[in-house]
Formats: sequence, C-alpha cells, structure tokens
Amino acid sequence: MSTTFELKSLNLQSAGQEKVDVLVVLLAGTAPSKDGKLPKGAASAAATGLQTTIEQALSAKDLELSKAGNHLWLYSVAQVAARRVLLVAAGDGSASDIRTALGSVSTALRHSDTHKACVLSTHAALDDAAIQALVLGLADISYRYTRTKPSEKPLSLSKLTVGVPSKADAQAVFERSLGIAAGVALAKELGNLPANHATPSHLAEVAKGLGKAKNISVKVHGPKEIEKLKMGAFLAVAQGSAQPAQFIELHYQGTAKSEAPIVLVGKGVTFDTGGISIKPAAGMDEMKYDMCGAASVLGVFQALAHLQPHINVVGLIPATENMPGGKSIKPGDVVTSMSGQTIEILNTDAEGRLILCDALSYADRFKPQAVIDVATLTGACVIALGGVRSGLFASDDSLANALLTAGEQAHDLSWRLPLDDDYSSGLKTNFADMANVAGREAGAVTAAKFLQKFVGSWPWAHLDIAGTAWKSGASKGATGRPVGLLTQFILGQAQPAAAPAKKSRSPKAKPAAPTAD
Repeated sequence: MSTTFELKSLNLQSAGQEKVDVLVVLLAGTAPSKDGKLPKGAASAAATGLQTTIEQALSAKDLELSKAGNHLWLYSVAQVAARRVLLVAAGDGSASDIRTALGSVSTALRHSDTHKACVLSTHAALDDAAIQALVLGLADISYRYTRTKPSEKPLSLSKLTVGVPSKADAQAVFERSLGIAAGVALAKELGNLPANHATPSHLAEVAKGLGKAKNISVKVHGPKEIEKLKMGAFLAVAQGSAQPAQFIELHYQGTAKSEAPIVLVGKGVTFDTGGISIKPAAGMDEMKYDMCGAASVLGVFQALAHLQPHINVVGLIPATENMPGGKSIKPGDVVTSMSGQTIEILNTDAEGRLILCDALSYADRFKPQAVIDVATLTGACVIALGGVRSGLFASDDSLANALLTAGEQAHDLSWRLPLDDDYSSGLKTNFADMANVAGREAGAVTAAKFLQKFVGSWPWAHLDIAGTAWKSGASKGATGRPVGLLTQFILGQAQPAAAPAKKSRSPKAKPAAPTAD
C-alpha cells in the first residue's frame, strides 16, 4: 500500500481542523431529533461550524440517515480546514453498514485532487469488527493496479487519517487491520499480474523476499528436488510447461519449535490452459488467477511479518503452469503420487488437485495441529455459491467452526459443504487407486473427497475459492480473499502475548500475567 494510514482521536470539532483535501464524516448511529440535532457523543460539547451545518442538513432532510451509503457533499464549511466535506450515512455503525457507507467514499478518495484525506466515524460505540471493516475498506479503495499499465498513475492519495472517538481503544485492532490489509494487497497484486510476469519462479522470488522478515524462513525446491520427493502427481502437471516447477516452503516461527504448526497449502497454477483437455478460449485470460490460492498463502505470510503473532505457521505452495504440449499428460495416463497412491488422469483440467495432493502428503512431516488448503479448484463451487462465500470442507467440526467464525469476523465469508463418504464412489476406476475426476454432479464435493485421500490424521480443511478469488466484468481483478479469513483464524489460534513485567522496588516481584494480543 502506497497510502500512509494514521489513527487519531477525533470528533467533529477537532476533525474540522485537519488540513486535508476531503473530510469524510460517517454519521453512524445518529438518529437525530425532530429539530435535526445530533445525539450526544456525536460531536463535541461546543458547537462547531461543521456540527451546525450537519444539523441543518438533517433538519432540511437533505441527507437521509435511514439508509447506509446516502451521502451529501459540502463545500467551504465554516471553521473547517478541509476543502471539501462528504457526509455519509453509516447506519448503526456496524461492520456491514460501514462497508456499505464506504461505497460512497471511493470516488472521493480516488480523485486526482485528493492527496490527503480524513475519514471520521462519529459513532461512540464502534466495535472491533466495525473498525476493522473501516480500515480494510479504506485499504481496498487505496489499492490500484499499475504494474503493467504505465498510463495508469498510482492514486494521488498519500495520507489517510482515520478518526475515531478513542485512539487508545482502537489502536490494537487498527494495527491488526493494517497487517491484514498488507497481506490482502500482496495477494491482489500477485493475482492481477499476467502469467508471463507471475511465473512459478516469480512466486518463489516473492517468497524469498518475505523470508527476509523477522521469524520467517523460506526454502524453494526446484524440479530435481521435487523429483527426489517423488511428487509424481505434481510433476505430471508441470511436465507440459517450459516454466520450471517450484515447490515453495515458508516457515513462520512465532513460538517454540515444539509447538505444532498450522500448515497452509496454496494452489499455485500460474496459468491454466486445461492442458490437453483444453478450456474454451472465452475467458481463458482469467486463468492467470488460478494461482490465487498461492497468492493468499503469501499474503498471509506478509500479514504475519507485520503482526508477529505467537504461533507457528508453515506455508506450502506447489507452483507450475498447466500447458498443452508434446510432454503434457494425457487423459488416461496413470501417475504415482508422493503418497504411493496411483491416479488415473481422466481430465487434465482437473490439475489443481494433482499438485495439491502431493503438497498435502508433504505436510504430514510437520505433525501439524491443522492443515488448510486453499485453491481456485472447481467451477462447480462457483455455481453453488457464486462470488459471495467460499466453499469450506472440513474433516473436523472444531476447525470448521473456527474458520467459519473467522470468516464472519473478517467479512471474508465461507459456507460449509458436505464430505460424506458416498461422494467418493465416482472416483473409482479399473486402472488406478482413484481417478482425478468423478461425474458432473457435486463436482466441488468430489474434488474435496479426492484431496481427503491424501490427508493424514490431523484436522484438515479445504477452501474452494474459485468464486471469490477474483471478480470479472468492469470490476475485474483479484479480491485478495481469503487472506482476511486465514489471518483472522491464525490470530485466533495464537498464544497470548506476555505482558512486560511492571517495574517494582521489590526484587521478588511476580511477573505480569499474560494478556491477549
């Protein structure tokens, strides 16, 4: 993110003194009286030009607060340093209404004349979820892709001040949100890069860059090392591409080595033609997004570098292209996975599960507390859930519930789908231990059942993000999901930080008790 964020304790009076190009006032939780007066807590005790103007606008019904997102522009407001003021209805100040309200802020903050801006929430009872929604929403607005578009200038917005009633109360969630936002931004940037830029080797270089951060180490396995690991399914997909496959291994050690890690596995197909089972030409350019699972794992590690939670995390990324060619796998080929199980490849466009299955087998060596794989895996999941919720499959109810809760907290939603054993019947074949596809029915479920065959005894979850990792149409671009969900989950599993011992004259003073992050 090129925009600098700052948190301040502000009210209507002090926000009016901010020397910015635009002052955005989110009128949250403000149900005015019949004369248009703002309730107590929304403004300072002393009347201000801004407060008076807002009350006049409400009294005249120039701004209706009944619907989040309604807005009103003001210019040359008395006793206000900002050149322009934008009043925005933010409903009850909930995370959902804050996100809706920010839809009215986008144009103002992306304007070429906006270099400095202040966004003030007047709601005195903002909870952590609302503050996080505010920061992440503003970070999303401040992102613009320019890497391969030199005519597109970066946003002119250089500084964004977030005003809340109490900086002290919001500081912790503000810092956490900025960490998540940094991860989301990296995942977006990687997803948006064209495939001739975001190659498997490029993903490896990005990972090595993250390895320079505190508590993060990185190891990249090239084709020879992958072959030594006997990852036959992964190599089968990679053999059709001129780009060398990379198996990227990241470690974040935030606590003792003896503590079992959470393992994240991200699908890194940097371009998916479908292979010999080639995809239709229409929309194939969007297959550069088939590495968004890998991008999200790298994004989580970016967030970990910022937040430094007390937990151990391993990231595994099998990265390759899926291309047609003389060396490509063919429908009917049988390959041997790292686990020793054989797979008949009935459809070369079901390649994601082939590279993931070997990574899941590799994860077993870490004796993890949980493994979560993330993949743009099936079109069937897009049909089932659209672009609102990611598909969640889990072998463990506790893990599933924790992920669902984290998604709700981060507004990075998922929906749990079944894993009944009966769904495995379609994977049976006469020529191998299993086929890589079943029939058309329940395609997202049968893909998950395939992956489950390579999972050890540890709790496992699979996130199918085929519908949520990017948007098409006019707003085409990577979303950065599910970095928010995964980071929120990891922070929820992290050990509390130990508070520094208070100074005392007594040499026998007891250390302070642990406190939450």
